[in-house]
Amino acid sequence: MTSDVERIEEQQRRLRPSAFDADAAWRLGNDLRRRAIDRDVAVTIEVRIAGETVFLHAMRGTTPANADWARRKRNVVELLHRPSYAVGLESERDGRSILELMGLPERDVACHGGSFPIAVDGIGCVGVVTVSGLPQRADHDLVVEALAHLCGVDLAEVCLDAR
Repeated sequence: MTSDVERIEEQQRRLRPSAFDADAAWRLGNDLRRRAIDRDVAVTIEVRIAGETVFLHAMRGTTPANADWARRKRNVVELLHRPSYAVGLESERDGRSILELMGLPERDVACHGGSFPIAVDGIGCVGVVTVSGLPQRADHDLVVEALAHLCGVDLAEVCLDAR
């Protein structure tokens, strides 16, 4: 768990596009969709900029529950500017959740993998990308893979260790 948390911190430092706008969000969303199709998996994909949804796609085989999970994971990232998987792993490691300490209801937040802040150097967090439909670590990995591609970072340098 500790190595995953450390690696996610490295991902967050390295997976930062030089700029991010609606066109980049569209490319990122479509890249995630293509990767899911290539794996024959069904996910809901959401990309937001400044609190506005600019890409949303629910693949055949998903349910409204996937969109709700995406919303809850995204809320964590928009609030903390941290990957939802890292927040969940830290909660598990520490035996307490920052979100519980903040008094947030589980109905509105989920510390499960699949949502990642989009931060631009010199600006900070400008958006969020979220995937829901796979086991949480796989959701996280899919997002990281697409962000690494977008940022021109070799995936082998930032991916989580195989389990």
